[in-house]
Amino acid sequence: MSKLQIIRGQEILAQNSGAGEVQLLFTGSYQPGDRIVFEAKQEHCVVQVDQSLTPARVFLPDRRMEYRLPLSGDNLAVYPPHAFAGEKHLLSLKPDNGNEYRNLALNPADQRGEVTAYPHATANVETRDESVFCARNVIDGLHIANGHGEWPYQSWGIGARTDAEITLNFGREVEIDAMALYLRADFPHDAYWIEGTAELSDGFTTTFPLQQLNGAQQIQLGKHRVQWIKLHHMIKCDMPSAFPALRQWEVYGTDVYPNT
Repeated sequence: MSKLQIIRGQEILAQNSGAGEVQLLFTGSYQPGDRIVFEAKQEHCVVQVDQSLTPARVFLPDRRMEYRLPLSGDNLAVYPPHAFAGEKHLLSLKPDNGNEYRNLALNPADQRGEVTAYPHATANVETRDESVFCARNVIDGLHIANGHGEWPYQSWGIGARTDAEITLNFGREVEIDAMALYLRADFPHDAYWIEGTAELSDGFTTTFPLQQLNGAQQIQLGKHRVQWIKLHHMIKCDMPSAFPALRQWEVYGTDVYPNT
């Protein structure tokens, strides 16, 4: 049995449960501090946290996900203007039994801070600690890159740090063989990286070139079974701008199940 709840403090505002796909329509306005709790009957599932956002295929090691509604501070700046607004909110939860070759990094429902849902992106620096430059932006599924700042131009910004690194945690073992990077391309405001290094949890590392390009830059990795992948040693070009940034990070592969 799976369950969906919207909780405010100790009060359950709305809930629904079922054996298959569970949908919940909440009529009312959200308030800061409200949260959505997903309880799934299996670890692999699809969640939709708002009707304005793409459903997310996530891995829940504890079969539970708590989504903190991004209503305080500048957190709403990375979502469409109508996200989480108004008096009607449609949410859903369903099992995910597919295992096709795909972008395993994609997770529009990723959040900053501690999570129980994967994939999850973290970094050692986010420009001015602003949501529009935080790590989770690089796995939200959006590729538009010829701007910077609020939605749809959110990105991972490094605050001009030369030691910046970003990590993608899958939360379980997956098999991957390639990735694609979309650099932010708001030139000439932006600079770009000419080189980067990928480190995998199995010990493999590879250094690859990058270009001043608005679009996907493919990097072949060979087959690896990993739980996380990290980008570091990002080398900036010699442009005057101090602002290279990453718009989207895709990693391609399949899940690894027991006995495979």
